[in-house]
Amino acid sequence: MYNPDTDLIFPPRVIPALSTERSSVWKDLVALAQNSGSDSPEKVAFILMMARLNNCATCNADSYRAIQGCSSCARQALKRFHGTDEELVRLFAAARREIIQYVESKIQTDSH
Repeated sequence: MYNPDTDLIFPPRVIPALSTERSSVWKDLVALAQNSGSDSPEKVAFILMMARLNNCATCNADSYRAIQGCSSCARQALKRFHGTDEELVRLFAAARREIIQYVESKIQTDSH
């Protein structure tokens, strides 16, 4: 079944729709990701964090999650997350560090 709201990995177009899912701490994090550039570490880290939270790597075209769409899946994942919003911020910060380290390693590798 095809759902136009389903992508291979968490799509950045869903970010604004998540702002009301949790507390003001979460809303601020969503705003940071939403207002950053398309290739900024903040946006990419948010996508990585949500892809991990949603378990996007295991989604396939026939799965219930894919049939429901990425927006619904992301909302559900946020509801299932039993940690605090501060923990989500820490997950985001860890993903951001990973992105920055990866980019820096690629720059070093490409410069040699």
